[in-house]
Amino acid sequence: MDRNWTKSLFGWTTKGLLSLAVAGSIWSAPAVQAAAPSLDTIRVAMFLDLGSQYKSTTNAVTLKSAEALTASLLASGTHQTLMSIPANQQVRMSVDTYRVKVLETTDWKAASEAAKKLQATSDKPMLFADGKVYKLYAGMYGTEKAAADAAARTAKTAAAYLNGQTPAAKGSLHLSAGSYGSETEAETVRKTYADAGLDAFNVMVPSGETSAYEVWVGEAANTADLAAVKKEAAKVSGALVEQNANTPGLVLRSDVSLNLAAPQEVTHYMLSGNQSVLRVDGKSGAGTNVKERSDRSYRGVLEIGQKNGQLYLVNELPFQQYLYSVVGAEVPSSWGAEALKAQAVAARSYALFQGNKFEVAHVVDTTLSQAYYGTAYEYPSIIQAVDATDGEVVMKDGKIVETVFSSNSGGMTADSTEVWGNRNDLFAAVESPGDSSSQAALKAWYHVLLPSGVTGYVREDNVKETGNATSAGLPYMTVTAKDTNVRPLPLIQSNVEPVSKMNPGETAVVLGKVAESNSFEWVRGPYTSDQLLASLKGKTTNSLPASIASLDVTERGPSGRALTVTANGQVLDVKYPDMFRSAFNGLPSTLFDIESTGSYTVLSANGAVSTVSSGQTVSVISGSGNGNVKGSGTVVMNGTGTARVIESSPGFKFTGKGFGHGLGMSQWGAKGMADEGYDYKQILQHYYRNTTITKD
Repeated sequence: MDRNWTKSLFGWTTKGLLSLAVAGSIWSAPAVQAAAPSLDTIRVAMFLDLGSQYKSTTNAVTLKSAEALTASLLASGTHQTLMSIPANQQVRMSVDTYRVKVLETTDWKAASEAAKKLQATSDKPMLFADGKVYKLYAGMYGTEKAAADAAARTAKTAAAYLNGQTPAAKGSLHLSAGSYGSETEAETVRKTYADAGLDAFNVMVPSGETSAYEVWVGEAANTADLAAVKKEAAKVSGALVEQNANTPGLVLRSDVSLNLAAPQEVTHYMLSGNQSVLRVDGKSGAGTNVKERSDRSYRGVLEIGQKNGQLYLVNELPFQQYLYSVVGAEVPSSWGAEALKAQAVAARSYALFQGNKFEVAHVVDTTLSQAYYGTAYEYPSIIQAVDATDGEVVMKDGKIVETVFSSNSGGMTADSTEVWGNRNDLFAAVESPGDSSSQAALKAWYHVLLPSGVTGYVREDNVKETGNATSAGLPYMTVTAKDTNVRPLPLIQSNVEPVSKMNPGETAVVLGKVAESNSFEWVRGPYTSDQLLASLKGKTTNSLPASIASLDVTERGPSGRALTVTANGQVLDVKYPDMFRSAFNGLPSTLFDIESTGSYTVLSANGAVSTVSSGQTVSVISGSGNGNVKGSGTVVMNGTGTARVIESSPGFKFTGKGFGHGLGMSQWGAKGMADEGYDYKQILQHYYRNTTITKD
């Protein structure tokens, strides 16, 4: 297919019929393909810290189910049931790793206010009650140094509430004061240490085929700190045994973190043992709610463990049930059956391709893998599509395909060179006209210029053209309702103030009419030089200019996506082309044009080029003779009648198409194809060239 690209990416047209042969925000080159594995169950990580590969953390998880749950401890090759969690009882869980003890006090208000201060920082609080004493912690942290650094930060954050106390790093080194047959017995011993001013805890530990209780004293971050604890504990009793960081158990605490207005105690289980795993399971399939994951409920087993010094939560469930949720989260259940089947096969293939990519899990629950939002996204139409394609996957050359997909490719899918920077024959730029279906039901917006010189957008159902026009032929409009918002972009943003308001009788010049910003066509900005430099910081391998006077796409790939962008003529060197999305304040895609709002370029008949900037006045020669044009507030029209305004504040506006990286199947494009009568295999083989659909 021949594509000719000019200055504007929207100058191209697509020709020919379609062949019948995730939105994700971070992508890396595909791993080496392998034959499709057999997978009955899948492991999905909800929180996991793998450093640069993936980082999503929480310091604790809050669980609850409509059915009773069983908690089992896996450690040193053994599996033992420790307890039952009653139906509808909320519990909190974390891991015994590095943390900061910020303060302890009998003053609830001081403890809760300090916790609120920490909530607004990266040092997330956990607040515990020990009788009438409240103990505030921050963390968890992966290393002792990270905890020590956090102690210094929290000392500043909570300074007004410390009352002479110094936040200190704590850890998973403890002393055992013996084993007891019941929690009541253990509590009697624990209290003797607590009354002596020591941190002491009841701990549930495996014991033969049952469980027992121990009392652990101290929570030291290193052996020197543990020795100091041992010296103090010896004043109570000398019969103490050192426990190392691998000792399995559940440290029991009373958590009051969930409601900082008034203390409401919830049992908190802190999993000890670097290699220990706690599995929480119900039998009836009612699902378990995870408060920290938007209160979603999940089928199957929830597993709590420790990775790189941080808590992870993995949901292990039947593969088919996982797909029910994924497909429902990725696309609307109201879409046609063939589009849903295409998504089901793509989701299945993608998941099977991953292997144990995330070490303790096959996939994560975000769009870095595939969106997975639990039971709330299971719908009859989705279940039918998944079941109808049971076992079907996309294959090429006898190997399963990593069927990446995105929300909307903007009419043309991406070539792999435009995303990863290298060639992969599976991902070639192909037409995707069905993408425009995403805006079929949306309102258009008028781009208007107010008498004040302010420009913005008004939705078409609030506009009435007056019948009058400027000398250049641009129509005037007014609005039909009082205090009609003039928006900075052609969409409603509840968190963004309008640039102005209009009332009936007030007029504005119509510069043009555009689609509401959506996944197919969008507008972002304008962004100032300072805003762009802040967004670009750390994302280029070369140095940035002090300010940006010009910003241009100087090279495009096969689909028209930006490969090279220059600032003041200097190439912005990014690791891979798709990184331009995050580099420019989170653009929806890299299929964009850049418009300088503070200047315009004049091309004369002899080929000379001149630039007019805001605040600058230049002489021009028109058909009627000489005249002056002032940059700021000037309406400029090109030969096709398209109008724009030179803004008083220089900046850069991005206009583009598509949402996501654009590789592989376009979800909106698949919908469009299904609406035109294509079946799911034709859809998949259009987007993934030279592939076959077969049972795994």
